[in-house]
Amino acid sequence: MTDLTDALPLPVPSPEFLERLATRRSAPAQALTAPGPSEAELDQILQLGARTPDHGKLFPWRFVVLGPQTRAQIAEKLAVLAELRDKPAKNQAVLAKLTAAPVTLLVVSAPVPASKPVWEQELSAGAVCMNLEHAAGGFGYSASWITDWYSYDPHAAALFGVQEGERIAGFIHIGTLAEPPLERPRPEMSAKVTRLP
Repeated sequence: MTDLTDALPLPVPSPEFLERLATRRSAPAQALTAPGPSEAELDQILQLGARTPDHGKLFPWRFVVLGPQTRAQIAEKLAVLAELRDKPAKNQAVLAKLTAAPVTLLVVSAPVPASKPVWEQELSAGAVCMNLEHAAGGFGYSASWITDWYSYDPHAAALFGVQEGERIAGFIHIGTLAEPPLERPRPEMSAKVTRLP
């Protein structure tokens, strides 16, 4: 563990890291299978995920490690809620994403009241989600950052222990893919970048 008085190393070129960023692709959540991270690897993935920009050192997020038994139980209750929604068949179908992967991490955005702007704190929770995906990739696993309807339904969110003032930033599903994912369309950078003198 690094002491607060220790100097951290300066960045050095890393072709491996650049290749990871250049080929990063979310996995289809329902296609993730074993093996998943070991407990020791999962601890490191969580530690790496927590090394996230955070204006004010507030750590305005928390993690919930959802085991397969808990996910199956919650999915059964979500199936009941799905029947009450406007597209029950579609809402039922996405529940497979919640139960397929060997490991699922829930990232809960938990802004600290009367502190830094809430938007900045929520952005930090999003950055945590991306860090977790990169950390999982560093261990050779594939990951998928998912929200789906049950992230925004207050009755559904309560099943995951989300408290008042908190929001689900994402479910990070981690496992192994049998086949590499296909590339997807990427933005034309000239349409997204403005350079000012």
